[in-house]
Amino acid sequence: MLYRVTVYLLGMFINFFGVALVIHATLGAGFWTSFFIGISDIFGMTVGFWYGVFQFIIIFLNARLMNQRPEFQALIPVILESFILDFWLEIVFSSFNLAAAPMVVKAITLGAGMTAIGLGVAVYILPQFPRAPVDQLFLAVSARFNLSLRMGQTLVAIVVASLAVLIGGPVGVGTGVLVIALGPVIQFWYTRAYRIYYALKPENVPQEEYL
Repeated sequence: MLYRVTVYLLGMFINFFGVALVIHATLGAGFWTSFFIGISDIFGMTVGFWYGVFQFIIIFLNARLMNQRPEFQALIPVILESFILDFWLEIVFSSFNLAAAPMVVKAITLGAGMTAIGLGVAVYILPQFPRAPVDQLFLAVSARFNLSLRMGQTLVAIVVASLAVLIGGPVGVGTGVLVIALGPVIQFWYTRAYRIYYALKPENVPQEEYL
């Protein structure tokens, strides 16, 4: 259990380190992050605070879409991720500003951030603990409206990105890059992290999963 918890938290920290880099690249954040930043700019409070508030709401939205009881165990990653996001944004990167940096520096920062997000997500899903409600939303939408997972994810991305634009969130080129490229980046890291994770804890894996 300690091993799984350690990997879970490590993945979260890496993921939100990448999110912070993408935000500070100032080329456009991910669609969810852009939405939370826009809300934060309008109403105050931190991005992590609004991340937590809307994730709590999405718990009930997912339950409604799936005709199930709300998955309150999802509050665990919500609380953890809210604090970790604010840790990177409000403490570590509080004085980090690339607004006036050359475009090449911004592009490198965006690429590094996307790479870190992909690695972080790949690592944090390995222990199979509860995931954040936003990670379940596209699954709920896909099931409710009989859509493919790809179509469900695309629909959620379009709606949230549109809302972010309307409220002045930092939607830009980087947002499009993340929508297009993040999936393959996560897959790239997952196939490698999977082997390492179970090589260090092989007794947790049925033999056939090595094949």
